[in-house]
Amino acid sequence: MQTVRSADGTPIAFDRAGDGPALILVVGALQDRSATRALAARLAPQFSVYSYDRRGRGASGDTGPYSVDREIADLSALVAEAGGSAFVFGHSSGAVLALEAAARGVAITRLAVYEPPYVVGPELSRKRVVLAGELDGLLAAGRPGDAVQRFLVEAVELRPDVVAMIRASRLWPPMEALAPTLLYDLALLDGGLIPAARLARIGVPTLFLDGAASPGWARASVQAALALVPGARHLSLDGQDHNAADGVLAPLLARYFG
Repeated sequence: MQTVRSADGTPIAFDRAGDGPALILVVGALQDRSATRALAARLAPQFSVYSYDRRGRGASGDTGPYSVDREIADLSALVAEAGGSAFVFGHSSGAVLALEAAARGVAITRLAVYEPPYVVGPELSRKRVVLAGELDGLLAAGRPGDAVQRFLVEAVELRPDVVAMIRASRLWPPMEALAPTLLYDLALLDGGLIPAARLARIGVPTLFLDGAASPGWARASVQAALALVPGARHLSLDGQDHNAADGVLAPLLARYFG
């Protein structure tokens, strides 16, 4: 593990694997850099792969108050550490962060994003705002597990019985530990409506990815955002859902960034 200092002094922890052009992997909600370890190992023969803990996660710091600008500065600091420019792949809320960074001029030379969780329509946006308030209340009451469960059911649209199985598994404690960062993800999404004007400013090659087996919200989000980024391409992955298999993603990303 190594660290880099963000603009506000926050230490951002990262792992680096491989030797080649820099490729930064940006995780989504309830994940830290361990979630991309296997994907990084598959990509390391071709790239210098940077997997990092977004602020408030894993070994990274968490200088408050949270702001989207600070998260973008964290990614920018990692780009600088990687040599001044980098390829970037973002998953879910990490895809939103990567798109925002590209729109604001961070030195991303090529971008791939998997199912940024935007919403289409003001009613869904209002539900996201309500959800943020509910999660804030649950966290303030010392109920991080219930906050995670609420997020998975309401935002990710997992069935309650599926969430119950996850809650009884070894996967749950690390997710519960990351529960406070759900508020950061929801702040990043800002209600979830697609920031059309900002996406239209993205001037680097961009590939939108989704899974053919993903829920409808994911495919709708990708189609709506895709239309706004100049020259963006789209690829749907057969048999994949919101958590695409590393063995499917790795060769695709290697070809795209190679």
